[in-house]
Amino acid sequence: MKRIIYLTCALFITLGNIIAQPTQKRVTIIISPNHANWQYKVKEEATFRIQVYRDNVLMKNVAIDYELGPEQFPTEKKQDVVLKNGELTLKASMKTPGFLRCRVIAKDDGMRYEALTTVGYDIEKIQPATLDPKDFDEFWSKAIAEAQKTPLDPKMTLKPELCTSTQNVYEVSFQNQRVGSRMYGILITPKKPGKYPAILTVPGAGIRPYSGHNYADDIISLQIGIHGMPVTLPQEVYSNLGAGALQNYNRYSMNDRDLHYYKRVFTGCVRAIDFIYQLPEFDGETLGVSGGSQGGALSIITAGLDSRIKFLNAYYPAMCDHAGYVQKRAGGWPHYFRTVEPKANELETLAYFDVVNFARRVKVIGWYSWGFNDPTCPPTSMHAAYNVIPGEKSLNLDFNTGHWTHPEHRAKGTQFLIEQCKK
Repeated sequence: MKRIIYLTCALFITLGNIIAQPTQKRVTIIISPNHANWQYKVKEEATFRIQVYRDNVLMKNVAIDYELGPEQFPTEKKQDVVLKNGELTLKASMKTPGFLRCRVIAKDDGMRYEALTTVGYDIEKIQPATLDPKDFDEFWSKAIAEAQKTPLDPKMTLKPELCTSTQNVYEVSFQNQRVGSRMYGILITPKKPGKYPAILTVPGAGIRPYSGHNYADDIISLQIGIHGMPVTLPQEVYSNLGAGALQNYNRYSMNDRDLHYYKRVFTGCVRAIDFIYQLPEFDGETLGVSGGSQGGALSIITAGLDSRIKFLNAYYPAMCDHAGYVQKRAGGWPHYFRTVEPKANELETLAYFDVVNFARRVKVIGWYSWGFNDPTCPPTSMHAAYNVIPGEKSLNLDFNTGHWTHPEHRAKGTQFLIEQCKK
């Protein structure tokens, strides 16, 4: 028994040491812009100071590759530039509103280390390339009305192992746009009798299980999946689908607005609101939506589609301004036209699913956050959507972040949601 205890303790100590290992690499690249706010006026010259450190000391005679120019479209590329003292200064500017990116790859001992810094030029003036279809509102009003003809048929299964002393947790499902087509999710409700506000949490891209999002003991939370399958299956099921039947789901029927994959996803988000409204614990008024990446897109989309949403937050939203690439500037994830030209009807079809056109219709208060260094959801595309939102909005920039956010910003976004629930 003593040996077992000793081995167990040793194992935990070992695991603790493994977990505690820092993620910082031996070679660090720092790219510093000469404006502390990372922002410039059109035609103003930006200076990038590049420094390459190894073990916190500037490296001598280090070789780098670099790219410099508009985001996703670098105009200057150099390879094997030797920095005698570990430093280099580059300068560039932009003639139109957008983002200028400096990307550096340092090479040392057979390894490659990458960093980038992206600065903005008159970012409040970036406008969408995506056009607003004349029948956009008609199309979505009809789609939602047709979906809502299908009985909701809600089903709830209590998950005792997930419940707490103050909250009940359920696996739920409800019908979407036709009989048998269901949306699944995890619902958390307060145990104490009463009427409560609610937050709908919408998912990022991919296929995975969900376990619910707990905001507070006195807030109803519904976290949904979008693929029409239970959200508590073994991970292997989702991995197989992601590599098989649902691979590249975001590209299904890009030339047909009635068959495109996201049509049932967007109506499903509205049906999730229908589900929340039939809950006896819901106060019937206070409802928000939140998500990041694809979920950030769905937050804006849901708020643009349904006036029952009263507030939202969106982290680094995807699916913004797909047509940007047609104008030779960065468009949003999933980058439909970054390497290929649009085929027949694709550009016209995707305009009905572009965050930009839902953003034009968001009239409620929103809290938004992203970074300038995001390679997945380019800031050019996100600002194109943000700049056309007519509702009250707050943009919380976290300049140096990529497709992620610092815990401090995430905490602020959550606090915004909780404060809105209390109003």
